[in-house]
Amino acid sequence: MKLSNKQKQFLKGLAHPLKPVVQLGANGLTEGVVAEIDNALTHHELIKVKVPTDDREEKALIMDAIVRETGAVKLQVIGHTLVIYRPSDERKIQLPK
Repeated sequence: MKLSNKQKQFLKGLAHPLKPVVQLGANGLTEGVVAEIDNALTHHELIKVKVPTDDREEKALIMDAIVRETGAVKLQVIGHTLVIYRPSDERKIQLPK
């Protein structure tokens, strides 16, 4: 899915007040965590995921894996927080053209 810059900015604005819906624990990225993220995306479309690790490479790998496994679009990364978007069947968020 390809988003225009205008659509990305719109989604970032919507994501700003949101709190992280899923936070990875000590076990890292497990199948259960991926399933929970997938479920949250289906319900909310736009979510934040907190990846608390100090290793930059590991954090990047985990975030890329989340995006790949869920089929979502990575909007931005701020510190340890990943903002992702995936439209659901009902299309709760109306994107600008």
